[in-house]
Amino acid sequence: MNHRQLHDGRSDGLMPLESLDLSRVNSFAGLVRAMAKTAFGGRQLGEALDVLLTMAGDPGCRVVLTLSGAMTVAKQGRLICEMIDRGLVHAVVATGALMAHGLTESIGLAHYAVSPDADDTELFEKGYNRIYDTLEMESNLNDVCELVAHVLASTTPEDGVWSSARFCRAVGAELDKRDQGPGILRSAYLQNVPVFIPAFTDSEMGLDFSTWAMRAALTAKGLAGSKRTLDPDEVFSAIPAFNPFLDLQQYARFIGHADTTGIFTVGGGVPRNWAQQVAPYFDITADRLGIGLPAPRFKYGVRICPEPVHWGGLSGCTYSEGVSWGKFIPPAEGGRFAEVLSDATVVWPLLMKAAFETLDGKA
Repeated sequence: MNHRQLHDGRSDGLMPLESLDLSRVNSFAGLVRAMAKTAFGGRQLGEALDVLLTMAGDPGCRVVLTLSGAMTVAKQGRLICEMIDRGLVHAVVATGALMAHGLTESIGLAHYAVSPDADDTELFEKGYNRIYDTLEMESNLNDVCELVAHVLASTTPEDGVWSSARFCRAVGAELDKRDQGPGILRSAYLQNVPVFIPAFTDSEMGLDFSTWAMRAALTAKGLAGSKRTLDPDEVFSAIPAFNPFLDLQQYARFIGHADTTGIFTVGGGVPRNWAQQVAPYFDITADRLGIGLPAPRFKYGVRICPEPVHWGGLSGCTYSEGVSWGKFIPPAEGGRFAEVLSDATVVWPLLMKAAFETLDGKA
């Protein structure tokens, strides 16, 4: 005998979905809001807009933007600049590669389209570095190296020691002085937004930083520019004055003084984990030192990443999983999170255009 009670969803407070009617859509914001009443990835994007606007409207919220993947090569740099310029982002945590490739655009250089089936040996011989369907010129990276060397030679950091945030600010100041176009580090400098690169040595900028230090050491020994083959021990012994713990402590202070915190993540990887681990860092510091400290937890989160959770990597893990680590406020206690499992180059521009229209009162 069937004892099921057949409810109507409305009586249980469920949201009825609506067929997407493009004839009633007159803006990007209208489109994304209409998608919020559909399903699958469309609804995820609509929910992301709602969380993003809530986060942007919280006056006490400091928002951290974390970036991984080849987003600047993929020509999303201006989008990042606008997020910073509009005050939607208060700190950036990124891969060094993403920032290095963004620098090429900031100094007036170009990336080029290429077929993923191109002959990679031939590309190498021509000085073309392939990132899937896009090329970064090796000559571009040489120009970035010159920029890095100029900044290092003309700037003295506090206490004579660099961190990634100190270096990125110095580069931003130089970009503003040169005025060759918009750039992430230039916008960050002008808006006083710190940029952290946790895995700094895993990037062109990190290698440029190191080769500059090695050139200085070899010049002092009269070996720079000599054509004889040197032993690796002679070359790779110079250590730049760089301390990554300056970044860790600066970021902890930044988060510790926030009323509330939000995170906007594109991709995952080291930037996401480094940014999120700040809450456990506070917890273990208080416990191991026997002191009182605030317990910061991210209240808002928007994540765009196609990686599935079942691969087991941090890039694909859910915000719910992060609650178990003490990184996020549980939804039952007010945490609001949205996750869009898609290619960022497809949905990120739609999301931000919808957000900008709404914030400008145009939709």
